[in-house]
Amino acid sequence: MSFSTNTTGPMSEINVTPLVDVMLVLLIIFMITAPVLAHKIQVDLPQPNPNPTPQTNPPDPIHLKIDQAGALYWNDTPVDELGLKAQLAVIAQQSNQPEIQIAADDAVAYQYVARVLADAKSYNLVKIGFTENF
Repeated sequence: MSFSTNTTGPMSEINVTPLVDVMLVLLIIFMITAPVLAHKIQVDLPQPNPNPTPQTNPPDPIHLKIDQAGALYWNDTPVDELGLKAQLAVIAQQSNQPEIQIAADDAVAYQYVARVLADAKSYNLVKIGFTENF
């Protein structure tokens, strides 16, 4: 094997042997590690209920309005904060709780809405929604 010693111009050939060696080593590494990484995971999925309970009609939602001054209206009936807490306590005792739809005026201070939400949370009510109808 002889090498040419002609150094008059730039070398126009790329030596790809080191590149092929590196690629073969990487291929062998991936072939060895891939089966180790592909192991089965046991997942306990819930099974469908063969006897589903019939759907009952949900109760009518309760419309709670909060005006700009912070006054509360329970289904268009004015109510104070103590009356609201009493109504929320009654709802919390029901097995099928109705949804409370809160409609707050655009200019109402957030503290009034936050107070209503805190009261609902204190009675463990979870069906709460917001509407734009004021």
